[in-house]
Amino acid sequence: MKRQRGLSIPELMISVMLGMLVVLAAVTLLVASSAGYVAQAEAASVDDAGRFALAVIERAVRQSAFVDWEREDAAAGIDPAAAPAVRGLDAASLSSKTSAIDDPQPAAVNGSDVLALRFAGSADGSATTCAGFAVGAGQDGWSIFYVGIGPDGEPELRCKYRGANNWSAEAVISGIDSFQVLYGVDTDGAPDGVPNRYLSASEINALDAALAVEGDSAQERERDRMRKSWWKRVTSIKVGLLAHGARQSRQIAGPAVYKLFGPAYDAPDAGASVPRASMKPSQQLRERRAFSATIMLRNRARPQ
Repeated sequence: MKRQRGLSIPELMISVMLGMLVVLAAVTLLVASSAGYVAQAEAASVDDAGRFALAVIERAVRQSAFVDWEREDAAAGIDPAAAPAVRGLDAASLSSKTSAIDDPQPAAVNGSDVLALRFAGSADGSATTCAGFAVGAGQDGWSIFYVGIGPDGEPELRCKYRGANNWSAEAVISGIDSFQVLYGVDTDGAPDGVPNRYLSASEINALDAALAVEGDSAQERERDRMRKSWWKRVTSIKVGLLAHGARQSRQIAGPAVYKLFGPAYDAPDAGASVPRASMKPSQQLRERRAFSATIMLRNRARPQ
């Protein structure tokens, strides 16, 4: 019986090399498959988060300036000199404990804006804040959106609201590079409810500052300013969000500049254009997407 001859050293080396090539090919395929899965998962996650944030904002905007007409004293209780139900700030952040948009903080993430919406509560519990808490009849509710830094160091879109005893804020979604707001203003002499121009909060505040107001005292002049405020001419709101994923998932970097309101918008508005170079190197290869929506106000308040 013949004894089988073993592999020679050259043959053994060739076999080992072929085996290593097969393993390397399998590992390469696994890594590529895993990278593709991560990229798809991150893209889906960013898309879901952005759409959810827009849905929360849209609901809050449509509820702004709501009046509970079921109350018998509703019409009599409307003060034409009351503060506008829609307000905003450019390139600012907020504290969660201060009242409404008082004491704004200048440390805004990429020039992110603040959007403040006020509405009346209702007896049936249908009027809710952006955090989902019901506002009862006879009370004023608030939904205020701004960007702050979360406990993990990531910027997050927050919802600020007034609770039973104090003000508070909760995260809507994490991973927000910029939050921008423009206001559609009806500038016609006889308002028709159609926005003629989209302006930033600073531009509307400048129009208010230039109003010709009447009154013998500072209080009377301020009430007249509130009656005529251009904020009460806001008929629609345009919001833009730039959101990123939780981990690196791209093989190549994205656009050099992310434009939240599209390439046609070139106003000197901080945060509406976010250069990729301004981001941390560790974040430049994350999945990133811009979201925008234009929302018509249902309950707009007209100047008197």
